[in-house]
Amino acid sequence: MKKILFIDRDGTLIEEPADEQIDSFEKLKFVKGMIRNLAFIREKLDFEFVMVSNQDGLGTESFPEDTFWPVHNFILQTLEGEGITFDEILIDPHFPEDNAPTRKPNIGLVEKYINNPDYDIANSYVIGDRETDRQFAQNIGCKFLQVATNTNHPSPNTYSWAKIAELLFAGERTAEVKRTTKETDIWVKVNLDGSGKCDISTGLGFFDHMLEQIGKHGMIDLTIHTKGDLEVDEHHTIEDTAIALGECILQALGDKRGIERYGYCLPMDDCLCSACLDFGGRPWLVWDAEFHREKIGEMPTEMFLHFFKSLSDASKMNLNIKAEGQNEHHKIEGIFKALARALKMAVRRDIYHYELPSTKGML
Repeated sequence: MKKILFIDRDGTLIEEPADEQIDSFEKLKFVKGMIRNLAFIREKLDFEFVMVSNQDGLGTESFPEDTFWPVHNFILQTLEGEGITFDEILIDPHFPEDNAPTRKPNIGLVEKYINNPDYDIANSYVIGDRETDRQFAQNIGCKFLQVATNTNHPSPNTYSWAKIAELLFAGERTAEVKRTTKETDIWVKVNLDGSGKCDISTGLGFFDHMLEQIGKHGMIDLTIHTKGDLEVDEHHTIEDTAIALGECILQALGDKRGIERYGYCLPMDDCLCSACLDFGGRPWLVWDAEFHREKIGEMPTEMFLHFFKSLSDASKMNLNIKAEGQNEHHKIEGIFKALARALKMAVRRDIYHYELPSTKGML
C-alpha cells in the first residue's frame, strides 16, 4: 500500500510573512534545512508527495492570481532542481468564513486518497506548521509532524526539517516496559526524540526529582510509574525502577544505527560530576563518588551505586561516573544531570551516516 506526505506550503516549505501572503519574490524565503532534508526523503523513501495549501482569497482583489503564480512556480522549479517533485498540488482559495469543505482542516481536497484502498492512510503523515494542520491530520486519520517555526528555540512537539527526515527515515525511538514482581509494579515509557516531558511517580520525592533530571536535561520524554513495597524499605523500588528504565532505553535504541554511541562533565556549584557512557553492548560500571549522609530526602545514599549498576546492566551500557564536592544534594543531582547530557549526546542520530558506530559490525 502507498503512503502519502500531505505537505503544507506557507510556514512549512517557505517562511510565512506577517501578512500571510507570499505575493512577491522579496517575501520568499525557504524554511531552514527544508530543501536538503525533503530531497533526502524523496530519494530514500517511497512516500507520495501531495501539497495541500490554503491561500485565502486567491483570485480576488486582495490576492490577485498574477502575484501568486510567478512565485509559486519559482518555488516548484527550485525544488524540482533539487529532486523534489509533487505528485499532486491542491490549493484552496476560500476565506475561513466561507466554511468551504475543501479548506483545511476540512478534508474535501483529499477525500479521494482517504477512500482509496490502495493508500495506507494510517501510516501517512501531514507535515505542517499550524494547529489547523494537526486538526487536518486528525480528520484524515493519519500522523502529524509539526515544523518548528523557530528552529533555534523550537516549541515542544515541533521539529526541524532535519529531525523530520530522521523520524521518517529511521523511525521514532519509543519503548514501553511493564515490570511486575512481588515487590514492585512498574510502568516505564520513553521517547528518545522527545522534548523533556516527564510524568514520574515512585513514591520517593527525591528519587522522582533525580529521574526528572534525566528527562529534562536529556530531552527524553519519560514516564515512570512505580508502586513498590515502601513499607519494607526503598531498595526494591529504586532497583526495579532502574532495571525497567534500562530495559526501556535499550529497546528504544533499536539497532543503534547512526547513533553517536558515546557521551559529559558538568559543574554544579561546589561539585564537579562526570558521566561517561558507551552503548557498546557490554555493561560495566565504574563508580567513584562518596556520600557521607545516610539519606538525601527519602533516598538512602547507599542506593545510588545500586541504581546506576542496575541501569547499566539493563541497558547494556558501559558507564563511568565520578563526582567530587562537599554538598551531597548537589553531588548526586550533578551526576543525574551529567548522565542526562551524556544520554542526549550518545543517542543523537545521523541519517546521512546511517551505520553502526563499530568496526566489529555489531553492538
